[in-house]
Amino acid sequence: MKILVCISNVPDTTTKISFTNNNTAFNTAGVQFVINPFDEWYALVRALELKEAQGGNVTIIHVGTAESEPTIRKGLAIGADDAVRIDAEPNDAFAVAEQIAAFAKDKGFDLILAGKETISYNGSMVGAMLAELLNLPYVPMATKLDVTNNVATIEHDIDGGTEVVECALPLVIAANKGMAEARIPNMRGIMAARTKPLLQVSAITADKLTSITAFELAKGRTDCKFVDASTPEKLVELLHNEAKAI
Repeated sequence: MKILVCISNVPDTTTKISFTNNNTAFNTAGVQFVINPFDEWYALVRALELKEAQGGNVTIIHVGTAESEPTIRKGLAIGADDAVRIDAEPNDAFAVAEQIAAFAKDKGFDLILAGKETISYNGSMVGAMLAELLNLPYVPMATKLDVTNNVATIEHDIDGGTEVVECALPLVIAANKGMAEARIPNMRGIMAARTKPLLQVSAITADKLTSITAFELAKGRTDCKFVDASTPEKLVELLHNEAKAI
């Protein structure tokens, strides 16, 4: 089975967020970048489990500049067989999907996996766009994936519950929590990653559909106000006049 896993380069969750250029650009100074957890822990690890059980090849693909190559090498250290970096700034979801689709369209991948979203933008768009561009079925929010005789059986989250679907390969799946358990690269994997193929591909001319006007930090936590259970009318007053929630 030939599997492609899309990975993103995101700030570590402990990063202190700040912006530059009049709040129009993320400040990368001193920031530690990692593989997007939904891509790494669930999409990539499940791809590796399928390869180990059934044979095949796992390729990771990333749209980004040379600065993101350490992140790609981590994916190789975890167990991917080879990697592709498309040399473009990943600043628009549709443009990213177009770049990946242009590479993948004639490569004969049986399965394309990505995380359900990135922890930096939480857009949940690239997987669906990629499936549409490749004219493939798409299953979002997948929590379980098995493949037998070229048919995938997938559990995925829906409003109010879980749905089980079957779909013939090839298809695109967006992986959610529960798909697999995270793996930590061992020394052997880290050493092997240094010599695994990392193909750099020139970007195509892609359609950028969005632009950033400005970033704004979320408001920090405020002090809690406690209302005695005997005065519910005070709670209603606070919700109405201060929180503006009702």
